[in-house]
Amino acid sequence: MGRHIHVIGIGAGNPEYVTIQAIEALNDTQVFFAMDKGEDKSDLVGLRREICTRFIREPGYRFVELPDPKRVNPGDRQADYRDAVRDWHAARTRIWADAIATELGPDGVGAFLAWGDPSLYDSTLRILQAAAAEVDFTFDVIPGITAIQALTARHRIPLNDVGEPVLITTGRQLRVHGLTGAAVVMLDADCAFATCPPDTRIWWGAYLGTDDELLVAGTVGEAGPRIAALRADARARHGWIMDTYLLRARSAPMDTAQSRSAN
Repeated sequence: MGRHIHVIGIGAGNPEYVTIQAIEALNDTQVFFAMDKGEDKSDLVGLRREICTRFIREPGYRFVELPDPKRVNPGDRQADYRDAVRDWHAARTRIWADAIATELGPDGVGAFLAWGDPSLYDSTLRILQAAAAEVDFTFDVIPGITAIQALTARHRIPLNDVGEPVLITTGRQLRVHGLTGAAVVMLDADCAFATCPPDTRIWWGAYLGTDDELLVAGTVGEAGPRIAALRADARARHGWIMDTYLLRARSAPMDTAQSRSAN
């Protein structure tokens, strides 16, 4: 059989987002690997433990917390950013490969619990592929509810306009390329939506699916300053923030049912 790793998408924060397939994989796992990102983000590991406590039918599993290597501030150039990410991934690969080799027996089953879905702006799969070149193991992937799905569900809106595409991008890329049409923005460190025209429509959410969830909708001109203030306050209180938003260039009257904010 050999060593095996489950990569389990656990949704965007609500334990009820966990799928039946994910629950079966949780119950098949002996060792859960989690990245220790410091005291400020300890509740991210805490949620993973809560999910295991809630859904695993028999005790006997254990958690192994791995130190997360520091990521260098990449600066503004795209080349610098790619270099910083490459070095960070390489450092994580070494840590993960060593942990899998030492913490799992020859036929052991381990798991990484990926926030949201492992396919969407998540490094887990790339790092495991690199680690598999150093340690002999196989892995599979269990999809999860994405932050995008949670965002549109909570705002009660479709992702796209009729017959129109949607771009999934990052705050960094939005600043460089601007907005045309509709875009979902993730990994935005500094309110990149503020670079859009003030009549751009925005649906924003943070800590989606958790008790700390924040939702705001409107236009960048009207809702943008409120989002920026909420975001700064939430980051100061929690020590971290995960937020996602949908932007649409203003091309049609806003549906009043879609423009309402929820808190």
